[in-house]
Amino acid sequence: MPKKKIKPKVGDVVQIPLPDGTYAYGRIFKETALAVYKQRSKKPNTPPASEDYQFVVGFNGGAVENGDWPVVEHRPFPDEESSWQPPKYIKDRISGKYEIYHKGQIRPATEEQCKGLESASVWNANHIIDRIMGSDKWN
Repeated sequence: MPKKKIKPKVGDVVQIPLPDGTYAYGRIFKETALAVYKQRSKKPNTPPASEDYQFVVGFNGGAVENGDWPVVEHRPFPDEESSWQPPKYIKDRISGKYEIYHKGQIRPATEEQCKGLESASVWNANHIIDRIMGSDKWN
């Protein structure tokens, strides 16, 4: 019998099992973004109490939908504004021009305005785990 597909909601906190036996946690934002908490746990089902994130990226929700990353808590956002992921940058590979993507909108930007922002991309579960574990090979 196939697993029932899970439909994550904005504000859900998911548990990410890591190769070293610890657990990381992530909170789902709008537009299928995942904010990964800085703090990890040695015990399952113990998400961090504070909203202190290591990074926020767009992600392929498959690991949540198939139950590999279980939802362990739901933390509603205090307001609509705070449920959006931070702005991301886009760099056109041909022209070299920069843009900023935020809340479903794209606007022109300078390289300077994009410094410090995450690239607008969609990460798979294995890429997110690699990044949590300290690898930057996907950046």
